[in-house]
Amino acid sequence: MVESKEVSAAGSDLAKLTPTRSRFALASSPFQGEGKERVRLLFPSPGKGEVDPQERSEGGSGGGHRDPYPSANLLSLGAADAVLGGGLALCELHEIVPAAPLHAGAALGFALALAMAAPARSGPIVFVQQDFAAVEAGALYGLGCDLFGLASARLLVVRAASPRDALWAMEESLKTRGLAAVIGELAQSGEAADLTATRRLSLAAQKGGALALLLRQYVYGQASAAATRWQIAAAPGAADGFGGLGRTGFSLTLTKNRRGPCGDWILQWDHHGACFIPAVSGAVAAPVFDRLREAAVAGPG
Repeated sequence: MVESKEVSAAGSDLAKLTPTRSRFALASSPFQGEGKERVRLLFPSPGKGEVDPQERSEGGSGGGHRDPYPSANLLSLGAADAVLGGGLALCELHEIVPAAPLHAGAALGFALALAMAAPARSGPIVFVQQDFAAVEAGALYGLGCDLFGLASARLLVVRAASPRDALWAMEESLKTRGLAAVIGELAQSGEAADLTATRRLSLAAQKGGALALLLRQYVYGQASAAATRWQIAAAPGAADGFGGLGRTGFSLTLTKNRRGPCGDWILQWDHHGACFIPAVSGAVAAPVFDRLREAAVAGPG
């Protein structure tokens, strides 16, 4: 069961609404206006499925920059790792945008898959969504998340009335250690997430150590502090061999990469192994016995 609470974005009572062990440090918002905006925090009732966010590897507990991209802070994307310097860097902000409005679901699915593939796979995942973004593209569906491989008990869902409140909730969540990922979705192009705002989010990600993902519904053509920017489209997935649905396919276009060149890939999400695998091309040769039979029918000459 999911509980819903509503509080002022400028107040400090938001910290009291989270589960005791989550240790959220939500303070007054540098993004909010005169305290008139409101944030609704949705979270699973504490129970058997609750995970202690303090259970993290000791490698992420340091606060310095001894090694900005150790192997433990890289998320593998398969073939794309070559241009990413070994993988998608945690402690950085990454932007995701659908290639077209009809691919908004694929963009969100890619973000959720990245969150599940993060090294801290047992930690909670915070999903911050602006109200208007939910109206435009839809909200998360718990049963669908479970079938996708993401246990709904891991989700902390925050609904914000304005983009400024959504950015504040993202920043404060990213400062909290013990989270696997923080995903924020803004309506339309998310113009409120400008260079200054994305820089704040990037710094917060470096402090907390979680994967930071910013979803925009349309392409944002201005400068951003994000380390990478991805355009996502749905790709055909192979059948499972029994006539059912197979793995989810994503067509990825890397349009910004601070660490190397850009490129295009088609990957499939294995929700059992919580990893990305290369997509199998549909252009395969016909079986040998079919070619022999066709040759026999054609006959000599």
